[in-house]
Amino acid sequence: MLVLVAPGQGAQTPGFLTPWLDLPGVEARLRAWSEVIGLDLVHYGTNADADEIRDTAVAQPLLVAAGLVSAVALGDIAPGAVAGHSVGEITAAAVAGVLSEDEALALVRKRGLAMAEAAAITATGMSALLGGDPDVSVAHLEKLGLTPANINGAGQIVAAGTLEQLAALAEDKPEGVRKVIALKVAGAFHTHHMGPAVDALAEAAKELSPADPKLTYVSNKDGRTVASGGEVVDRLVGQVANPVRWDLCMETFQELGVTALLELCPGGTLTGLAKRALPGVRTLALKTPDDLDAARELIAEHS
Repeated sequence: MLVLVAPGQGAQTPGFLTPWLDLPGVEARLRAWSEVIGLDLVHYGTNADADEIRDTAVAQPLLVAAGLVSAVALGDIAPGAVAGHSVGEITAAAVAGVLSEDEALALVRKRGLAMAEAAAITATGMSALLGGDPDVSVAHLEKLGLTPANINGAGQIVAAGTLEQLAALAEDKPEGVRKVIALKVAGAFHTHHMGPAVDALAEAAKELSPADPKLTYVSNKDGRTVASGGEVVDRLVGQVANPVRWDLCMETFQELGVTALLELCPGGTLTGLAKRALPGVRTLALKTPDDLDAARELIAEHS
């Protein structure tokens, strides 16, 4: 059984969309979406530098656009389940047929802008913890006033909070944690600091006409499968200020009988987690169109 997944913020790198523009129709599709959302996706995916695409308001629509471009390039496929990490959930919702491509891009543009505005209120950030016992780490983070914003499984938790709280974490790591790595993000995503963005996204969601998913959709909120389009959208709204439970998503993949995991462009992060947490499961990350033939072979073997 094949699971199709979409990465979240931080997976983008300068120029990562450049090779995809060589595929027929991709540039036209990106320019059409750019008109819809008022953001030049072609420029940011090809010529912009790392600082430009780190901007939350840019990174989020860029990632969803890249995921959808690579999904279209795969052709008409029917994975056993779909899921996305954080903003990748919007990509997954479009792949599952809950949202149209235009709706997904319009929603993620508003999400990125709202989260950027919320992040500007207080100086906040995120740091990844590598290793250690999850229960011990979570208790330690709560003692420091931090939120375990991403519980990713495979020995990785991402903490979020104020810069002062993160500095305290760097000086006082939880027992067993090998390393604390400051992430290059603009704020404490998936925490109470994003409360204003939830309100803005709830307003934006009123303009959507969600359909029930045509594929099994696995939610970041609790790893559960969701069969209602309306509930998918409600979860997309609330998830902005609540932790990502990718560990529970991977547990659900196992329960569903996953044998292969394919990560949409810009792939790498989620396949890395799967290699550690899902032993025996075949993984493949779509990075460039050169990976498409191998991806189609994987699909043929495991769909």
